[in-house]
Amino acid sequence: MHRLTLAQANALVDAALAEAARLQLKPLTIAVFDPGGNMIALQRQDGAPQIGSKVVTGKASGALALGVSSRTVGELAMARPHVIGAVGELSPGGMVPAAGALLIQDGAGPIVGAIAASGDTSDNDELCVLGAIEAVGLIALR
Repeated sequence: MHRLTLAQANALVDAALAEAARLQLKPLTIAVFDPGGNMIALQRQDGAPQIGSKVVTGKASGALALGVSSRTVGELAMARPHVIGAVGELSPGGMVPAAGALLIQDGAGPIVGAIAASGDTSDNDELCVLGAIEAVGLIALR
C-alpha cells in the first residue's frame, strides 16, 4: 500500500475522536491526508474552532513537505525561522509549525499519509492522533 484508503482514513478519524473522548479533550477538528497532502477525510466536532480545517491542513502540509512530524517542524521553526517561513510560502497547504500532525506508515515502507488534529493544546492534539494511528494498527512517525 502506498496511500491510505477512504475506509482507513475514516477509521483513523473515528479512532481519533474516540481517543479525544477518552482523554476528555476540547472539541477537535481531525483530518487525514494522502502522501501528496490531499485531504481524504475531515470531521469537526461541535464547538471546535471554525479555523480548524485550515490549521490541520497546515500542520499536515508542513509534516508531509519536510518528512517529519509537525512538532519537529515547530522545533525547526524556532531554530531556523527564515527557512520555515520561506518553505511555508512554497507549500500549497501552508505550514503550521506546532505539534498535532504525524506521518503514517503501514510497515517499513514509504509514508502512506498523515493525520492531524487541532482544537486542544498542541501536545494533546498529538496524543490524540498518535492514539488513533496505534488503534488502527498503523505506525506513527514522530
